[in-house]
Amino acid sequence: MNLLPIVEEIIDLDPQMRFAAIIDLKGNISEAIMKEGKTSLKSQKEEEHFCKQVAVRRKIRKQFDKSLGPVNYVHIERKKVTQVVIYPKRRTVYVTMEPTVDIARKMELINIIKKKTAKL
Repeated sequence: MNLLPIVEEIIDLDPQMRFAAIIDLKGNISEAIMKEGKTSLKSQKEEEHFCKQVAVRRKIRKQFDKSLGPVNYVHIERKKVTQVVIYPKRRTVYVTMEPTVDIARKMELINIIKKKTAKL
C-alpha cells in the first residue's frame, strides 16, 4: 500500500502541521514527511527511537482496553510542539503541529485524520 499520499494529505490539512508519519505495529516508520519549510526538533535517530516508543506505549495502553475501552487518540502538549498519536487497527499515525494551533482546530484536525486513516 502506498502511504505517501496519505501523509501528504495529512501534512496539507493545515499550514501549522509540522510532521506526519505512519508507523507499523513494531514502531518502524512506514512513511513520513516533514512540512516544507519546517525543521525537525529531533534528529533522525531520535525520531526513530520515539516511533519505537510509540509502539511500546500502544501495547501498554492496549492492556487497559477491556476495563477502560480502547484509546481514541493521544494528545500531548509540549512547549515547542503538539504531538498526536492515533491508533487505526494495523498502523499508528503520529503527527506534530505548532503548539499555537487553537484547541478547537486541533480537535478538528484529529477527527479529520482519524477518518482519513481509519482503514489502515
